[in-house]
Amino acid sequence: RFRNKYQDKYLDVGIAEQNLIGVASGLASEGYKVFTTTFAPFQTLRCLEQIKVNLGYMKLPVKMVGIASGLVLGSLGFTHCSIEDIGAIRSIPNITIISPADTTETAKAIVALMDYDHPVYLRLTGGANSKLVFDDDYKFEIGKPIEIKKGEDLKIFCTGATVASCLEVYEELKLKNISASIINVHTLKPIIDKHFENFLKNSKNVFTVEEHNIIGGLGSIISELIAKNGYSAKLKCFGVSDIYSKGGDYKNMLEKNRLDSKSLMIDIMNSIK
Repeated sequence: RFRNKYQDKYLDVGIAEQNLIGVASGLASEGYKVFTTTFAPFQTLRCLEQIKVNLGYMKLPVKMVGIASGLVLGSLGFTHCSIEDIGAIRSIPNITIISPADTTETAKAIVALMDYDHPVYLRLTGGANSKLVFDDDYKFEIGKPIEIKKGEDLKIFCTGATVASCLEVYEELKLKNISASIINVHTLKPIIDKHFENFLKNSKNVFTVEEHNIIGGLGSIISELIAKNGYSAKLKCFGVSDIYSKGGDYKNMLEKNRLDSKSLMIDIMNSIK
């Protein structure tokens, strides 16, 4: 639809992701507001050097959109699943990383990024039938996590499509008289310590949930915050184990990695016994 309506603002460089970043960087250096998009593993790892040099090093404000990140393309195997992108991009200075919880937050993020003068990786997880998290309008602020549900017994930090699953877990915990806080970490870089202090300072049990390798993503971010600030919280990270398993459809991949709400509920209960 965008191509048909704005033919003079649309470029297709073909299956040439490294060129995609080069062309986008050139346009950005001339003052254009540029968004690039392709499947997440090709948007990130395939052109990582170009991202490092043109965006991280030169700080050109290209907005990269990685579609179908996480496990949703599991039927095509781990050439198309993207479980390394946060860790890889997070290690490059000057690049903001945003992982929206649903389509509403994706739209809010894109509007916010239009006039955001920094390079960005927008990581889109989930599929066409992913559940909505935000039915109503709300204030989206880059860098500031959102506590969607308030609770005192434990804190669950989640990002992307896992937010919806964690909200299902919240309802199940509530039936067991366990009060859980569900925190949507839509911005994975920069991490601003003060926004996490109240969540972590006096917490006993903390969990992270993500469609990413348990190394380098949200779990690593929260563990770094706990260690750096001397918090005493007990942390358990849920994500993709540090292996490449066999492929499968999205539902199967979530269940295999215990990221479906039923498995998460069981594992959280076992962790707090």
